[in-house]
Amino acid sequence: MRRVRLYDTTLRDGTQGEGVSFSVKDKIKIAQRLDELGVDYIEGGWPGSNPKDIEFFRAIQDVPLLHAKIAAFGSTRRANVPVEDDYNIKALAASNTPVVTIVGKSWDFHVTAALRTTLEENLRMISDSVSYFKKLGKEVIYDAEHFFDGFKNNPDYAVDTLRVAQEASADCLVLCDTNGGVLTIPLQDIVEEMLALFKNVPMGIHAHNDSGVAIANTLVAVMAGVEHVQGTINGYGERCGNANLCSVIPNLELKMGVRCLGDGMLANLTHLSRYVSELANLSHDERQPYVGHSSFAHKGGIHVSAVQRAAQTYEHIDPEKVGNHRRVLVSELSGRSSILYKATEYGLDLDKDDPHTREIIEKLKRLEYEGYQFEAAEGSFELLMREAMGEHNPFFHLEGFRVIVEKKGDLPTLSEATIKVRVGDEVVHTAAEGDGPVHALDRALRKALEQIYPALKDIRLTDFKVRVLDEKAGTAALVRVLIESSNDGKSWETVGVSENIIEASWQALVDSIEYGLLKTISQKELEVEQA
Repeated sequence: MRRVRLYDTTLRDGTQGEGVSFSVKDKIKIAQRLDELGVDYIEGGWPGSNPKDIEFFRAIQDVPLLHAKIAAFGSTRRANVPVEDDYNIKALAASNTPVVTIVGKSWDFHVTAALRTTLEENLRMISDSVSYFKKLGKEVIYDAEHFFDGFKNNPDYAVDTLRVAQEASADCLVLCDTNGGVLTIPLQDIVEEMLALFKNVPMGIHAHNDSGVAIANTLVAVMAGVEHVQGTINGYGERCGNANLCSVIPNLELKMGVRCLGDGMLANLTHLSRYVSELANLSHDERQPYVGHSSFAHKGGIHVSAVQRAAQTYEHIDPEKVGNHRRVLVSELSGRSSILYKATEYGLDLDKDDPHTREIIEKLKRLEYEGYQFEAAEGSFELLMREAMGEHNPFFHLEGFRVIVEKKGDLPTLSEATIKVRVGDEVVHTAAEGDGPVHALDRALRKALEQIYPALKDIRLTDFKVRVLDEKAGTAALVRVLIESSNDGKSWETVGVSENIIEASWQALVDSIEYGLLKTISQKELEVEQA
């Protein structure tokens, strides 16, 4: 099977994306995960541009890698400066990496307008820089910046920049669509022409996504014959980003029969994608192909019914191959197939002729009409199903609560919640303060229940979202509250709807705690604790 080499530039090009930033420790962690995945090259940064990248290259020396080579990225020497005296060249050499990636100008317009030098001097800059690092015993990758724009404007000169890099013994010539403006068919034609001209040196592709075709451009370049693929995890990168390796990799391996990872490593892709999102402190793109939470999510009843009979009816691959999984969403569009699927998922005994099935469907449609949304609140939906089937008895019952919000002058606003709940025959009455009314309610409820259910101490509220459902109604509008909670690495979402934001929050909060306790405490333990 044909194989291409993967070159990940998440730690350099990816960090140029808006809102993306990694600490040195983050970059080390990501490099280790990329190495475990089987990536061939990891571009760690530009050591001549900032202290953080210099520190990364120092720190990575002490990290044992199983497969990947670390690459340092930098530009050619400056115009009319001896290569050994150039600051960027010195910084690249000092990074002590086995691989150096040199970026040079291939577009004549950039040479004269950005570098403000002659076309001849730019060729010497490329040649001198590549030769310098080859003499140091480095593997040298030459990134031909703006190659496709340069080729369109002055094809002879663009080819000359590749030629001098090859003559200087570059180990790979990478064609870069730096502006991301080249469409797929013209790009493929140019790649094929370059492969025919440069048969004795490996060629690569580096695509940006400004026209929305970075993945397609990368794939057709591989089809044409390139052996080296550059991109970033989750497509992070400047402006609209780079070619997304989380789509490129499975397309290569599963659709094109081109190997780029080790055996069994593809199943780690979804986890890696989410891991990088977490370290970047960015919301994961749930509609990303292959690795998004919605990638294999089915909502329409017809779709769900068909998938249950044969998954390939609405799934182009087995989601487990990329470490993802199938999800069936529940909504007003759901039919019996969706409800029965969820029953199996929750371990409930339900069939299509069971009267509970129709009851659950009717309640679901009514609640969604009232403003509930269970796609993002499966904790609440599982409780709904269990209660309808008589499979769940609430852990507690509300006797009443009161929330006081007090503001005096310039002092901070204070919130206090008083609550009375009943657990079995016991009534607990307590109060707590919080940063806001919902926080105060949460603390008061926990204060009342934690002595009875110690497992509650490990359940944490991790996210709180409010959406106004009818903006025209102003302050009388319905609001929907979504709460995310977690325990021991597992998370769940619950929902509440009301014209009163405190009431909606209470509904979601109660479901959150009920669901958390349901998954934490066995029925036997429950009977013992209540006794």
